[in-house]
Amino acid sequence: MTSTSDPRDLRTELESLTTEAFRPELADIDRLPTLDIARLMNGEDATVAGAVAARLPQIAAAIDAVAERMARGGRLVYAGAGTAGRLGILDASECPPTFNTDPSRVVGLIAGGPEAVVTSVEGAEDSRELARAALEPAGLTPDDTVVGISASGRTPYAIGAVEYARTRGSLTVGLACNPGSPLGAAADHGIEIVVGPELLTGSTRLKAGTAQKLVLNMLSTITMIRLGKTYGNLMVDVRASNDKLRARSHRIVALATGAGDKEIEEALTATDGEVKNAILTLLADVDGPTAARLLEESGGHLRAALDSRS
Repeated sequence: MTSTSDPRDLRTELESLTTEAFRPELADIDRLPTLDIARLMNGEDATVAGAVAARLPQIAAAIDAVAERMARGGRLVYAGAGTAGRLGILDASECPPTFNTDPSRVVGLIAGGPEAVVTSVEGAEDSRELARAALEPAGLTPDDTVVGISASGRTPYAIGAVEYARTRGSLTVGLACNPGSPLGAAADHGIEIVVGPELLTGSTRLKAGTAQKLVLNMLSTITMIRLGKTYGNLMVDVRASNDKLRARSHRIVALATGAGDKEIEEALTATDGEVKNAILTLLADVDGPTAARLLEESGGHLRAALDSRS
């Protein structure tokens, strides 16, 4: 089922949104030299980090709540339409190779299903029911988090995802780019990054999309730091699934331990390529099975496992 709102009401609503505002001073942008347009875009993009900085307390509060639940086995689910949905899928898909998470732990849902990642699915974003249908098979619990993503903050699919998640007792986050948004109001944690009107009127793949990407980077990355997926600023849970990542694994062990190439290769071999375990064998002078046990006892936190041996 899709929205049956009067088109005139929708036009009025869109005209009230900061992200949809028209900028008359840019009405002749198509007449400008390419370099001048590039400078304008670069200047616009430079304002996004400041807009994110203004909402850091809300972002941090949401991250702590997400991490608390994920530590108990919960999942992080992103839900959005169009660019917002694609950004959620991108962030989710990068967690397994970066942090060695199970693909089911961080998931991205997009209105219209997988084909909408590359092809627009008309009308899908207007349905709260489609969001519910996408989430129902997941069997959401109070340990799960659903993040609705929408630049306008009014997309029915994102709002529907948050509303359904709340009926299941799950934590909810609403990420929008307009103040006082329905999505922010519907969620336990509303994060509204107000980046202002776009260079191209209503093209929220620009500043709004950049802002959403920055916030999603924080949500997943800092949550994983809290879960012990890093040691300092090293990605010690990286999955060595190709030559580049195998080389990176070797380098991470070297940076963490200062050991020589031969020792590192022996440690990685003894721990089946698990970077965190290899570091522990070298720094704590234990064998592979003991490293695995210590990490299990510390909930996967390398620093805590090392402290237990000191």
